[in-house]
Amino acid sequence: MRRRSGFAAFLPQVTLVLSDVVLLLAAYWLAYHARFELSFLPFQEMHPWRRYLDVVGLQMLLLVPVFAAHGLYRLRRTISYSEELYGVFTAVSIDALLVLVAAVLVQREFIYSRGVIVFGWLLSVLLVTLGRYVYYSLRATLRAAGLDMEKVLIVGTDETAKMVYERIQQSPQLGYLPIGFLRSRGGNGVEIFEGLPVLGDLEDVDQVVKRHGVEHVIVAVPGLAHEDLVMLVGKCRAQDVNIRVFPDIFQLSAGQVNIDELNGLPLVTVKDIALRGYRLALKRLMDLIFSGFLLLLLSGPMLLIAVLVKLSGPRAPVFYAQERVGLDGRPFPMIKFRTMRPDAEQTTGPVWAKKDDPRRTRLGTLLRRFSIDELPQLINVLVGEMSMVGPRPERPHFVEQFSQVIPRYAERHREKAGLTGWAQVNGLRGDTSIEERTAYDLWYVENWNLWLDVKIVMRTLFVIFGDKNAY
Repeated sequence: MRRRSGFAAFLPQVTLVLSDVVLLLAAYWLAYHARFELSFLPFQEMHPWRRYLDVVGLQMLLLVPVFAAHGLYRLRRTISYSEELYGVFTAVSIDALLVLVAAVLVQREFIYSRGVIVFGWLLSVLLVTLGRYVYYSLRATLRAAGLDMEKVLIVGTDETAKMVYERIQQSPQLGYLPIGFLRSRGGNGVEIFEGLPVLGDLEDVDQVVKRHGVEHVIVAVPGLAHEDLVMLVGKCRAQDVNIRVFPDIFQLSAGQVNIDELNGLPLVTVKDIALRGYRLALKRLMDLIFSGFLLLLLSGPMLLIAVLVKLSGPRAPVFYAQERVGLDGRPFPMIKFRTMRPDAEQTTGPVWAKKDDPRRTRLGTLLRRFSIDELPQLINVLVGEMSMVGPRPERPHFVEQFSQVIPRYAERHREKAGLTGWAQVNGLRGDTSIEERTAYDLWYVENWNLWLDVKIVMRTLFVIFGDKNAY
């Protein structure tokens, strides 16, 4: 990617480094005062603050190379805060461990308060993560205001290119400025596409990049010929331009494979993607812990919501149990707070909710906007009908339709349906592409691990209040 010259090129990283170092120092300073000044924490002797300066100073020096080794200073326009938290947690832990080992080796004894060390480590993770959240939020705000923009060229002039362009338009915080399109081989001969000029053909990519100062090229042509892709990559690298390829979404979910052999003859075996054995038990244990804890934590608010729902329609039920399709294609009653009139589908039959849906109650509009109506599904999770994370369940009527037109759609049901899912935290909820949603669900099913579930739950907390497709 083309880089700015001079100090301005490094200013964002320098700002982030200074923020990390200052917040690390603040964390240990707060930990020191918390340990020795809170009355309910007993201590035999108050250690002077200067005793900790050598340890904290060494940790500040090591912080930058450790963070850099974990890629935490590789600035990205798209950021996952759950991954950022995981990266900060890992790097701060390694940094603290290295310093403690060095301190013990040099001094032959541990002369520091364990409380200060533990509090400082926890506060470092918290403060540095919050600092980075503020930093990236400010940068996103500046980009949405038109600052720090980078020009993007989209290869393709079909529905996929249109979808990529629309996603860029819907994400002003990324700071991408589309300047036009390139035709793929066999593409239509339009000169204007989605209001932007078609600047040439595939072979013209280097000239267009140079002429318009393009910094990113996005290839939005699923199934692009291998030789064309090699040519694009070569020309973009020669121009020092960042190139990204949007693949066929079903190529991404073509199934994982194992390479076996039959007496020296290599064979490709498609993996069984269903969870088995200890992995299944581990996921179930996580579901029990999360759902049980959240039901206890939210029991008061849920009781209040139930009372409000009842008052909003005394003759209607508080809960609405809707038949959905879950594990192995078996139906189950998915529980929600009632948000629509009791006769919502009396004349229409099964239909999806839509924006400004007139069937919603006044309270239901608020509950659906922030997904509060989904909270009773924690009961589904607790009894084993659903999981905290998995493909969102659909109604039998829609499952039958989608299974006939979308390849591998039924494979979503190899795992339990989820309260939240990989597709949902990536903005694919409500009136969005079923094909895309299915691809994300299949990717999740094929790539499941415990940390992925934790990451999705954490990302759900970040996106739930800003989800434009919740209605």
